Amino acid sequence: MSNQNPKLSTIDFVHKIERNWAILMSVIMLILVLTVIFTGLHWAMMPPSRVETVRIASLETSSEFVESNLGSARSADGSVTVRILAQQYSFTPQCILLPANTPITFRATSADVIHGMLVTGTNINSMVEPGYISTFKTVFPQPAEHLMPCHEYCGTGHQAMWAHVKIIDRSSFFEMLKRKGVNGRLNCVN
Repeated sequence: MSNQNPKLSTIDFVHKIERNWAILMSVIMLILVLTVIFTGLHWAMMPPSRVETVRIASLETSSEFVESNLGSARSADGSVTVRILAQQYSFTPQCILLPANTPITFRATSADVIHGMLVTGTNINSMVEPGYISTFKTVFPQPAEHLMPCHEYCGTGHQAMWAHVKIIDRSSFFEMLKRKGVNGRLNCVN
């Protein structure tokens, strides 16, 4: 009988360690699940503070994304702001004209579903979501032409959704803008 007691105590000791590890792993899993639930609910109720929203219902009638505001325009500080509206299955404007060696601010939104903007050959890559304004800044160092396809599947016409980004000489751009007048907007057909 004395031989069985050490065996039983060893088995009890092993079971006790395994039970403690199972409890510890269960607590860790519960903490992880609760963290995911909390952050999901918290972010759904409170989007990041630097996110701008826009009313989809009034996009084309009373927001900065009315058709006459789309395209490139000079800002008060000398930079250029380009506004883009994405909708199934096109970007408006279809061709964006921008100056080289100038700070550029892109402002884009979607009128319907989630789209993506990717300017080939650059680091510009952004999701464009309905109800939100995607803003990003860049400088194009030299004149070039880039394609801008939608990279988020947005429906059956997705493969045909793309635009052109044409970078021209800075002085040529501002000369064209000067001819358009104070509220002038440029795109490739100007």
